[in-house]
Amino acid sequence: MQKYLEEALEYHSMGRKGKIEVVPTKPCLTSRDLSLAYTPGVAEPCRMIEKNEEDVYKYTAKGNLVAVVSNGTAVLGLGDIGPSAGKPVMEGKGILFKRFADIDVFDIEIKSKDPKEVIKVVQLIEPTFGGINLEDIKAPECFEIEETLKQTMNIPVFHDDQHGTAIISCAALINAVEVAGKKLSEVRIVVNGAGASAISCSKMYVAAGARRENITMFDSKGCLTKDRTDLNKYKMEFATDKKYKSLTEAFAGADVFVGLSVGGVVSKEMIKVMADNPIVFAMANPDPEITYEDAISVRTDLIMATGRSDYPNQVNNVLGFPFIFRGALDVRATAINEEMKMAAVKALATLAKEKIPEIVINAYGGKDFSFGREYIIPKPFDPRVLWYVAPAVAKAAIETGVAKIKITDWNTYREELKERLGLSKEVVRVMIHKAQKNPKRVVFPEGEEEKIIRAAHVVRSENIAYPVLLGNEANIKKMIKSLGYDQSEFEIKDPLKSEEAVHYAIEFYKKRQRKGITLSRAKRVMRETIYYGCMMLKNGDSDALISGLTTHYPTTIRPALECIGVKEGFKVVSGLYIVVTKKEVYFFADATVNVNPTAEVLAEIAVSAADTVQEFDVVPKVAMLSFSNFGSANYPESLKVKEAVKLVKKLRPDLMIDGEMQADTAVVPEIIEKEYPFCSIKGGANVLVFPDLNSGNIAYKLMARIGQATVIGPVLMGMQKPVHVLQRGATVDDIINMTAIAVVEANKKQSAIKEVLAEA
Repeated sequence: MQKYLEEALEYHSMGRKGKIEVVPTKPCLTSRDLSLAYTPGVAEPCRMIEKNEEDVYKYTAKGNLVAVVSNGTAVLGLGDIGPSAGKPVMEGKGILFKRFADIDVFDIEIKSKDPKEVIKVVQLIEPTFGGINLEDIKAPECFEIEETLKQTMNIPVFHDDQHGTAIISCAALINAVEVAGKKLSEVRIVVNGAGASAISCSKMYVAAGARRENITMFDSKGCLTKDRTDLNKYKMEFATDKKYKSLTEAFAGADVFVGLSVGGVVSKEMIKVMADNPIVFAMANPDPEITYEDAISVRTDLIMATGRSDYPNQVNNVLGFPFIFRGALDVRATAINEEMKMAAVKALATLAKEKIPEIVINAYGGKDFSFGREYIIPKPFDPRVLWYVAPAVAKAAIETGVAKIKITDWNTYREELKERLGLSKEVVRVMIHKAQKNPKRVVFPEGEEEKIIRAAHVVRSENIAYPVLLGNEANIKKMIKSLGYDQSEFEIKDPLKSEEAVHYAIEFYKKRQRKGITLSRAKRVMRETIYYGCMMLKNGDSDALISGLTTHYPTTIRPALECIGVKEGFKVVSGLYIVVTKKEVYFFADATVNVNPTAEVLAEIAVSAADTVQEFDVVPKVAMLSFSNFGSANYPESLKVKEAVKLVKKLRPDLMIDGEMQADTAVVPEIIEKEYPFCSIKGGANVLVFPDLNSGNIAYKLMARIGQATVIGPVLMGMQKPVHVLQRGATVDDIINMTAIAVVEANKKQSAIKEVLAEA
């Protein structure tokens, strides 16, 4: 964890403190807006709600607002650290709700260990929220708190520490038992841990078909037996007549082990004596009861799950709570009952048996996988979980009579859920996972910059790329040391000391000797990190180059063009920006290089952009923008765009492209459907090709500054080898994202070269 210390602290403290903010969903810019948002206009919805309390869901955010409530007595693996220290975790929980299910969250930290006070606080805030997620409250108090709140409140109450792990692990257990060729009603289960999670898991297993008498539970004092006098009523539910002297003894012949305790309490010898095809769920975090490596080293027939993402079968609560609440909120459920929880279990178990789509395969390194020993539970980043689990939960709520709203068109509901996710935002993650499949050497000419070193540390540790830092070696090492990183992570090259510099200078001289470059000048410029880096790339000593953090655009692009040049078959290079809005992603081209492109150049830019967008696993729908719509204004500027469209359609008939069209026509499907039904773009364009640098540059900067969009780029297109230019002042995340894009491009170019050589 030490390596994450500084990064984690900076992540939570940089800029706006914490991880969340409240963003208005209605305009409040004019005096009229203000009069509607507050006085006097706000009185009208107040009067309506007073007449009919259910209208609070119509006129306020209550229906999509969940409270994450904690008193900080059982935080993650940290224990009783108090409500203030637990707040970062609760904010994080809010992010997961929003990220995976588009649910808004206020985190509520309560300064009390008295269950009755916690209960009272939550009861009093019921009018504010559509649901309550209890979090990190220690047992046995958490049982009393949840039971009382469920009995006294008319909105869903869910203690994730109890039920989240129970739901996910139960789905995994159902599938694991099937893979093992056994029956749930017959397997003998050993549970280590007797807290909230363990008891809830065991109850869920029984509800799914396991027999209570087949479950043996251990706490820190040993086996739960009926003759023990120190057990609370919750533990007594799983007390047995059969006594095991130790956890080791209970393992002999056991079919299933469920660990919800501490790391390292299970040995290889214990795994050896389990029944055939043993099932081991070692879910202690961050260190499981037995490591995956140790367990599989002694049993080849093992089916294992942990709470960790670096091993197969991760039992991760994020597979449950966002989607359970999504389904409950969407039908305005008054509770989350047992039937709804079991519906989530069955939906997850079913999804694990479905064919894995490419988007999920790409998200997990490109390795195909299917239902079996190493895949018994869906992956946390599988977007399908939302539209599998939420409808199942909603349907169960309707069938059991706790829903105030009934959904009849489930197909439409699933489509609405997909729109909520804004799946287009996944493009960057797709590129990162593609890069991780085959990392490449990426050279950073600004290697002395702190942001570059921080980004290089991440891309190396996350297996995205092998970074090469250029600059003064002593300065770079000093910065690495001050940041607390391991020197061995970094490859450093100092052009002033490098033996390759002379060789690169000669190569550069040969390339540019008839363009004003002398050998002495070539030797001088090769001391500059940008020229040295470009020649590294030209000679195959690196696979991609990232620069521009502290320099102007031409300072990077000019050396790249002089050393590397334009890709064969292309006349120009161009730039593509990725513009991520709240719900959609767009690709802007060209907003960086070509001042006033001809129709031929515009066509080339459009083709380059479409091909680049496909690398993000996005189907390009290209709109050639103008101030006119399909001949409505015949000026040279619009005629140029119209001609470019014709050229692209002739050159690449496979592409979905049309124009000339105005920007709003391109991105609003209703305009095209109503006014221009002949247009070949359906559903709105995602690639916007601007007619000149003025319009493109202005558009992306406005989107970044006042459009509240995230802008990534520019992605430089048309270069012979991957060269990408950072925006000045780019963040560490920007650099990481651009590195991933460069690695993917490098892999694509190298694959194309191999194909040509193979054909030759």
